[in-house]
Amino acid sequence: MEGAVLAETEAFITRQREQLLQQRQELLNQQQALQQQLDELDQMLHRFDVFEGKAARPRQQARGRRASGTRGSRRDELLQVIKAGHGLSRGEILEKMGLKGNKSGEMSVSNALTALAKSKQVVRRDRKYVAG
Repeated sequence: MEGAVLAETEAFITRQREQLLQQRQELLNQQQALQQQLDELDQMLHRFDVFEGKAARPRQQARGRRASGTRGSRRDELLQVIKAGHGLSRGEILEKMGLKGNKSGEMSVSNALTALAKSKQVVRRDRKYVAG
């Protein structure tokens, strides 16, 4: 009985975590889109300043993070690790990728796992991720 309650609790927490990670990613996407709009507006204002002969105002630095690699590179790497491991838990994946304890790396892997599961490239069986 106690084992069943524990399993249900773990499943609930996993579902909630995945929902929160998805919401976080959506907010990050919105933030990136807004930052792009701000950058475009600043560019236009700068052009007006130059046209009017005003001293060039210092352009604001972009506040958002810039992607350091191609968009799917983390997902591709993750998929290769999962395929090579023939099914791994999240912790095992983090260890194999050398990201255990790296908060941003762990979040990146979680986001990528969610995206891969959503696109049905991986499935979750017995608390392990398996290539689909």
